[in-house]
Amino acid sequence: MAKRDTTPGATVPANQPVAETAEETAARIAGKGAPTPTRREQEAARKRPLVPNDRKEAARQARVKTSEARERARVGMAAGDDKYLTVRDRGPQRRYVRDYVDARFNIGEFMIPVMLLVIVLTFFPQRDVQLYGIIALWAFFIIAVLDCFFLGYLVRKGLGAKFGKSKVEKGVRWYAAMRALQLRVIRLPKPQVKRGQYPS
Repeated sequence: MAKRDTTPGATVPANQPVAETAEETAARIAGKGAPTPTRREQEAARKRPLVPNDRKEAARQARVKTSEARERARVGMAAGDDKYLTVRDRGPQRRYVRDYVDARFNIGEFMIPVMLLVIVLTFFPQRDVQLYGIIALWAFFIIAVLDCFFLGYLVRKGLGAKFGKSKVEKGVRWYAAMRALQLRVIRLPKPQVKRGQYPS
């Protein structure tokens, strides 16, 4: 675009084109729909490198941001925040199941300690001790499975009363059983209710 030189004392002919500055170009492009950038902003934009000068520092900052994001996700998942939960754990019905399981004394949650005890008994030289340990383990396993079936019935009944029988999600009984078979201290998301504090 041509422009006349308006500097006092200039002798450039009126019909000779003059190259406009970067500031004038930016102001012309911005038009009336956006504020005109200041000269300092324009110079800073021109000086900003496309690639950071210190690659090691940039990599360190990226690692810090990733670590912070991972920590937020870990804390959010442990607290049961839907934003950080997997699809399997997300939703009001899954939260209800978790709260119901966590409020209950489940036989299956003692499966790991019982298995460890039986493993210890297998080191005894007496055959009778080993045999009784195996029998006790199988008996405990059967009782735990029956308790999980009963838990599934209770959970599905509670969900039907709260959300409607036709709206109960599939897989809630299996979800409840898998959580009930875990030690309370290692469950994820972490229990948000105390023993006996059943969801309403």
